[in-house]
Amino acid sequence: MRYRLTFLAGLALGYVLGTRAGRERYEQLKKSARRVAQNPAVRNTAESAAQQSRVYAGKAFHTVSDKVGDRVPESVAQRVRSLRERNVNGSGGDDWGTSNT
Repeated sequence: MRYRLTFLAGLALGYVLGTRAGRERYEQLKKSARRVAQNPAVRNTAESAAQQSRVYAGKAFHTVSDKVGDRVPESVAQRVRSLRERNVNGSGGDDWGTSNT
């Protein structure tokens, strides 16, 4: 019985110390991630990648629609058309709040 109590006491102490150190490390990682996310170079790169993905998605849609033909559901085709029209008309954002820069 004495060994069990010693083991449980050690386990409890290790848990308390581990969670305290774990929380501090978590806060450090969170602060670093926030700093990186707010960096203008990172934000510009992310927006450029988003714009490139929009271009590639448009090309992929044309390629797929040429091969698939009329088998694309009308709801999907209408959604793509509305997104294109909105981007052509100069709207500065999309459903996710990013800009088209």
